[in-house]
Amino acid sequence: MKKFLVYTVKILVIIILIAGVLDLAFTYVFMQSKNRGKIEKVFNSKAQKYDVIIVGSSRANNHFVSQLFEDKELKTFNFGMSGGHLFETSLLLKLMIERKYTIKNVILEADLNLSNDQESIGVSTKFLPYIHNSEVIKKHFYDEENFNELYYFPFYRYVKYDSEIGFREVYKTLIGEKTNALDYLGYYPLVKHKNGNMKNNIVNLNPLPHNKYYEEIKRICKTNDINLITVMTPMCENVAGMNYFDKVKKAYPEIHNYENVVQGDKYFSSCGHMNDAGARIFTARIIKDFFN
Repeated sequence: MKKFLVYTVKILVIIILIAGVLDLAFTYVFMQSKNRGKIEKVFNSKAQKYDVIIVGSSRANNHFVSQLFEDKELKTFNFGMSGGHLFETSLLLKLMIERKYTIKNVILEADLNLSNDQESIGVSTKFLPYIHNSEVIKKHFYDEENFNELYYFPFYRYVKYDSEIGFREVYKTLIGEKTNALDYLGYYPLVKHKNGNMKNNIVNLNPLPHNKYYEEIKRICKTNDINLITVMTPMCENVAGMNYFDKVKKAYPEIHNYENVVQGDKYFSSCGHMNDAGARIFTARIIKDFFN
C-alpha cells in the first residue's frame, strides 16, 4: 500500500510538472504574438497615442471605418471585437491604460450589449494567457466562479478553452500566421449578401438599468481624461421591438441614438450589421457630428 501511495504521488508530481512546463511554454508563445488579434496587439505593445479608438462588439467592428478618421488626420484604430460584450470592452480599455496609452476620444458602441453584463466566452478567453502577467486581467476575472482554477491550476485554462487558446492557436501563433483582425486599422468591412437575414426580433430585449461594465467604462474615461462618445448604431428597418433603443435612451440619456441614420436594406449585410457602403455613410455622419 505504501509503495502504491508513493507511486501515485510521483505520478501526480510528474503531471503537475508537465502541466507547469506546458503552461509556461504556451504563455511564452502568446507573449510574443502581435499580429493575430486585438487583445495581443494591446498586451504586447508599449505606450501608444490615439486621437480616436473605437470599442464594442461586431457592431463597432463592422460599422466604423477607421480610414475615414485617418483622412481627417485623426490617428484611429477600431478595437471592436466580434462577439464581445461590455465585459471584454471594459477590460481591453483597462489594459490600454495599464500599457500607458494616451487616448483623446473613445467611441463606444453600446446598444444591444447593454442588455447583459456577462462575459463572452469566445472573446474573454483570449485574455487568459496573460492572467499571470497583468494585474488588471487578474482583477477583472477575480469574481468569476472559476477564477481559482484558471489562476492557480497550471495549464487548466489552455485545456478548458482549447478551441480558443489551445494547441492549434499556439501553433498558428508560433509560425506567425496572420489573421485579418488588424487589417484596415481594425475595421472589418462586410459585403451585401443576397441571402442575408433582413429580419430581427428584439422584443424581449431590455437594457439593464445599471450595466456595471458600461459604468466602469465611464469611470475609466473620466479618471483618465478621455472624451467618451457612446452611440447606438443602425439596424435594418424590419426589426420587431425597435422601442428597445428608446428604452436605452431613457436608461442612459447620454447615449446618442443613431439606429435609424442609415436606412435601406442595400446598406446592410444582415439586419444587425451594415455592409461597407452603409458603414461609410454612418462613419461620415459620426465624424461630421463629433469631429467636424
